[in-house]
Amino acid sequence: MHEFGSKEAVPIADKLSLSTEEASALTGIGLTSIRQAVNREALVARKHGTRTIILREELEAWLKTLPKAGKKSVSATRD
Repeated sequence: MHEFGSKEAVPIADKLSLSTEEASALTGIGLTSIRQAVNREALVARKHGTRTIILREELEAWLKTLPKAGKKSVSATRD
């Protein structure tokens, strides 16, 4: 348990909010892609002063909106 006011490092797995850098490290998705998603408002982020923070729930929700992997079905229309 962390003592109130202590500045011990909290493991990413225990954090309620993440920086864009931490979100990138946690997901394996590039920092530029994370920042672009925030700028497009596809990934909801919040501001605390100058810091951009992403709630874990928002990151998980955004990940679920990404396209599923696999073959795309191509409808063959021939003239």
